[in-house]
Amino acid sequence: MIIFNGLQDKNGAFIRGDRMKVKSLGYQTDLMFADFDGEIIDRGNYLVIRTPTNPSFYWGNYLLFNHPPAEGDYQRWQELFAREIGTAPAVIHRVFGWDTIDNDQGVIEPFLKNGYRVDRLVVLATRKPYSSANSKQEVTVKPLMVDADWTQSIENQVECRNPGFSEFDYRQFRQRQMDRYRAMARAGMGEWFGAFIGSRLVADLGIFCVNRLGRYQSVQTHPEYRRQGIARRLVIESGLFALDRFALENLVIAADEGSPAERLYKSLGFEIAEYQLGVVKWDSPTFSRPGKPPPFT
Repeated sequence: MIIFNGLQDKNGAFIRGDRMKVKSLGYQTDLMFADFDGEIIDRGNYLVIRTPTNPSFYWGNYLLFNHPPAEGDYQRWQELFAREIGTAPAVIHRVFGWDTIDNDQGVIEPFLKNGYRVDRLVVLATRKPYSSANSKQEVTVKPLMVDADWTQSIENQVECRNPGFSEFDYRQFRQRQMDRYRAMARAGMGEWFGAFIGSRLVADLGIFCVNRLGRYQSVQTHPEYRRQGIARRLVIESGLFALDRFALENLVIAADEGSPAERLYKSLGFEIAEYQLGVVKWDSPTFSRPGKPPPFT
């Protein structure tokens, strides 16, 4: 059983000042990114999360409630989203999350009937990943340091995008995300790692830290280099590096339930900690949370 330490009250809720207490490990680590360069507004029973630098990032511009949806919440939540985040054409998505650790979907049917889909992640954690991993090629894992490596990372992430996304739109989104991650790395909040064969980056991910927790972001391997053990090695070596560099107690990662990614992480010693729930609706293809593949996959 994984035990999480950090800024918590006696009931296990994570605390940041007087803000609405968040129990969910997934959402609590998600919030560090908006805390860095976005906006988080406490409305008592929900948080408003905004990322002005990346308005097309729908899991960067959403409402997080302290309870699952109940009878009558569907219409009320729509009105709150319009007021707090915006409406079309400026905002083409609607996203709601709720702080639960017991997989409680609440009264979700009105959302599903009106075109929403459930965004349900498995949140996994480990105190230390298994340290044995072999790859078919000679691979070096290291934090990104120079501009050329960050450029390669963006190219790799764009190459790994869902084919339903245009390259132009996704590149713009990813550039904004990587600008954020690079600024966080410079501020000492984590690192972005590449797996290199020679000088070529063939896989990458980020690990960023809050309350002695390290959260993985956007694990991607170039299509030409998949199924060669490279992702395993990258996840392990970057995790061990981050545990030591940032004095972390746990590493946290999220995946779609039943996905190959979930199976990979479990094989490396990660255990299921909770399920993270939300609902999403968009009027045209947009972009998912970091660390999770885009919709339509």
